[in-house]
Amino acid sequence: MKRFLSILPRWFPALFMMAVIFAFSSQPSSELPNFASWDFLIKKGGHAAGYGLLSLSYLHFFDYDKKRYRLAWLLAVLFSATDEFHQSFTPGRSPSMTDVLVFDNFGALFALSSFYFYRRNRENKNQSA
Repeated sequence: MKRFLSILPRWFPALFMMAVIFAFSSQPSSELPNFASWDFLIKKGGHAAGYGLLSLSYLHFFDYDKKRYRLAWLLAVLFSATDEFHQSFTPGRSPSMTDVLVFDNFGALFALSSFYFYRRNRENKNQSA
């Protein structure tokens, strides 16, 4: 029980991001804002950013273990697929495998890759100092 209570706070960022993503995908299409000519870019950018943050929050749960980057990515993409399924029950919305395989996947990969190279560069600077 003590171990469970010690790792529970590390789950909070991932749980928060999953709740935010779920809340956005629960909105009927009639309630979604329209950004005119920027609509596609803003909404797909939101997909990428949301799943990028989700993948980083999974990595945070794994205590930034270098061996867990792939697992953090996989969990983000799996959540994306389940969320698209959930979205199919929302009025005026439909699931999109393009969102999962392109925008959500790319967001998770970009965030994890950026963080990986940032940490590697930082560690190299610390070793040379």
